[in-house]
This record gives sequence, C-alpha cells and structure tokens, in this order.
Amino acid sequence: MSIRLYDSLTRKVQELRRPDPADPNDVFRMYCCGPTVYAPAHIGNFRTFLVQDVLRRLLELEFGADKVRHVRNLTDVDDRTIAQAKREGRPLAEITKKWTDKFHEDCRALNILPMDPPHVEPTATGHIPEQVAMIEGLLAKGLAYVAADGSVYYKIAAFPPYGALSRVKERELKATVTAADDDHKDDAGDFALWKAWKPDEDGEVKWPGPRGAAAGRPGWHIECSAMSRKYLGDTIDLHAGGIDLLFPHHENEIAQSEGCTGHTFSRHWFHTEHLLVNGTTMSKSKGNYYTVGDLIEKGYSPMAIRYALLAGHPRKQLNFTLESLHAANSALWKLRKAIDPFLASGVTSEAGFPTYWREFRASHPAVSGQWAIAGEVWDSLTRDDLNIPLALGFLFKDLDRYDTNLKGSYEFGVELANLSQLVFALGLELPKIVEASASESAYASDTVAGTVIPSPAITALAEKRWAARLARDFKKSDALRAELAAAGWSMLDGKDGYKLEKRAK
Repeated sequence: MSIRLYDSLTRKVQELRRPDPADPNDVFRMYCCGPTVYAPAHIGNFRTFLVQDVLRRLLELEFGADKVRHVRNLTDVDDRTIAQAKREGRPLAEITKKWTDKFHEDCRALNILPMDPPHVEPTATGHIPEQVAMIEGLLAKGLAYVAADGSVYYKIAAFPPYGALSRVKERELKATVTAADDDHKDDAGDFALWKAWKPDEDGEVKWPGPRGAAAGRPGWHIECSAMSRKYLGDTIDLHAGGIDLLFPHHENEIAQSEGCTGHTFSRHWFHTEHLLVNGTTMSKSKGNYYTVGDLIEKGYSPMAIRYALLAGHPRKQLNFTLESLHAANSALWKLRKAIDPFLASGVTSEAGFPTYWREFRASHPAVSGQWAIAGEVWDSLTRDDLNIPLALGFLFKDLDRYDTNLKGSYEFGVELANLSQLVFALGLELPKIVEASASESAYASDTVAGTVIPSPAITALAEKRWAARLARDFKKSDALRAELAAAGWSMLDGKDGYKLEKRAK
C-alpha cells in the first residue's frame, strides 16, 4: 500500500511515488522549509515540523528508512536575522548559532527525528555559490534582470505558469506586493533573487553578487531552490511547509526551479494549516504566544505538547489551549497503561519498545512487507490524507482489545508490534509519558478546571461527522451527530470548523 496525501497543486488526494526497491539510488526525496533562526520557533512552527516528522516516519515505515531522503533548511540570513544581529550588537553567525542550537534542543525534547546523514539540514549562508549560480542561470535565460541598484529580480511575466500553486491572478498579485523596491523593479510583482548591499541595513553582511550585479545577499526564496537542487536533484517527490509559505515563497520556488532546469520542481505539495491559540491567531500582545520552552517551564511535558499539536487534522486549523495539554496527558496515560502489561512480560524493554516492530519483522520473515499495525489506524494515517485524529480515535477504541495473556505466542508478538509501530509512527516516548503522569495529579481525568475534555474516540467521531458534512452527505452527517449526542456531546458547526460541548445531563 502506498501513502495517499492531499496535493496543494492539483487540489486532490494522490498517491506518493514509491521508490524502486531494486534501485539502490532511487529514494523518496522530501524537502521541508525549516525555521528562520533569529528567535525561538513558536508552537505554530512546531505544529508544522511535527506533522512533517510523522510523515517522514510513515514514509520510512512504508518504503524503508534507506529509501527516504529528507532535507530541511535553516534560514540564517534574511531581513530578520540581520535585524536581530544589529539589535543585539553581535555578529550574524553568533546570533543564528544561538537560535539554531535552541531549535535543535526543542526538536530533541519533542522527539523529532534528527537530520543525520543521509538527511541534510543545510544553511543559506553555507550555500551562497549555489544560489549565485542559479541566479546567473536565470539571468542567462532572460527570466531575471539586474536592476539599477545592482539587485536582481525574477521577471514573473516571463514565466507563464506563475500562480498555478496559489491560484493567484495578476491583479491579485499586484495587490499583495508592497511598495518596497518598486523603483528598481520592472513590475511590482517581480521578486528579489539578490539584494544589493545597503550599509545602513546590512552592516557587514554581504557576498560577491552574480555577474553584473552588486555585492549583497540572496533573497529569501532562492535558498530553497538552490539547496533542494543540490541535495535532491532537479525534481523532488514532496515539498512540505506551513500554509503561510504557499504564497509567495513556494510559488516563487517553482518559478525559480522550473525556470532554471526546465523540469517539474516537485511532484507533490503538502501544506499544514495555521495553529490558533485560544481561538485566535497567536500574538505576544494577546498573551497567547508560546514557545516549546515556555510550556515546559509551565510544567507541561514535551510528549503532551507533541500530542496536542498533532491532535488535529494537518489541513485544518487547530485550536490550541492549555486545557488541550491536560487532555493530551490523559490520553497519553491511557496509552501508557495499555502498554505497561506488555513491558511487564519482559519481551521488550521501555527503551526498546518503539522499535520492537523491527525486531519482530526480522524474526518473522513470513510477514515481512505486511503490516501488523491495526488496519483502521494505519489506513487513517496512510490512505486518508494523514488523518491523525481519526487514527488516534481508532487506536483508543481498540486499546481494550489487546490481550496480554498470550505471552510467547505469535499473536502476542503481533499485538506488541502493532503498538510499537504506532508509538514509533507518532513519535511518542514512553519515559516522558511517565514523567508527565508523575507531574500531574489530574492526569487520568477527563475534566480539567471544570471543563470536560472530549476523548480521542469522541474527537475521531466528530472528525468523521465534519468530513461527511463537507462532502454534503447529510444523512451520514446527521447519523454521526446523533451518535455524538447519544455519547453526551453537542457538535456546534462554524464557518471553518466545529466545537464540541458536553451536553448537560
């Protein structure tokens, strides 16, 4: 079975390309836009990175770890990084290293897979020659021009497919651009490939420019095109990022890459929706702006943060609240209690549990290539557009059926492999689940500060009902609403989502 995922370009759910198992050089090539390292990444950023982490885990489970190549960049030179270096009166490299280290610390806390070889985490400043070479190629093709101040701009009128990803039209495009640098552009919609050095703004940050251009620094968009091409080739299998990057960043990447190579840049595009906090956009002025470190300092466990940020469908806005962390703790503790009898059997240890499935498959070659993982859960993740909340609902519905009285039997191994694969796919760490349970007295309760939190099974039922409503299958939608009501929940529909409320007795 392959993985089916929504493609932002075609607006359809499509199968991802499976690499040829007989060709050792054929791998699934995945590029993800990483953080801009001028400050700590916030939980909205990490929602995207966590979704990408689950996707990479599923790809490795489905295709094999040696068949997946993941590149995630670090933007370490742009307006924000330079401005931060000026504010602190420190060299750019010192500022970006500080926040790169913090990003990696948060990734480790949330159990995001490391970018060890063959995976790559390139930096923009480490690939200036590649960016300059690509810009020179675009200049040679007439797709770019040197402006009067020595900057280089991409001429979008020379690339007719521009706008296919975002569906942006020329009139809308001109309405979205700012007046900055308009005096130097041929057209307001053109975007910067190379920015001429401005001493007052850039300080000491500059490099020799493309032929015919001034010294300066690359524009934001060109780094991803250049680094993706270097490490993954002209055509990649999947490009992922937050929905805020779809336009203009990803639209511009397509123009740069396809304009330069003449080949399709990415076969598939996947975007994660915005995170809301307390029902609104995140802002320091609203008091709802959180980093991973902020939440850990408040006493919340990294696994609760991971679970809460993954609990919504990646292509729908997720409303994060502190109460959702308590609900995550409750769900994690229920999962931990289901796993503990397997650990007590001595078949595997706590540390070995997340990868037990590998050991089981290796010792049972007859099932190699077949997945012992529970069918409904796996299908929700792989065949239903990375439907994580539905998968969690099926998982918790099935927890009570696992039989730990079959120690030593094939069936016992299958069930242990089921849970092991799921824990690996979701990136959960059992020791951190225990830490969370010890730190929270209300851990096993579904009621937090007077608010009743829906169980994962109820959330999954609501997701199914919402999907039926969007598909205009009103008969099924009404039946699922009635099922929710019978379970004691009301589902209130809004324009962009729904809200669950516990019904009064």
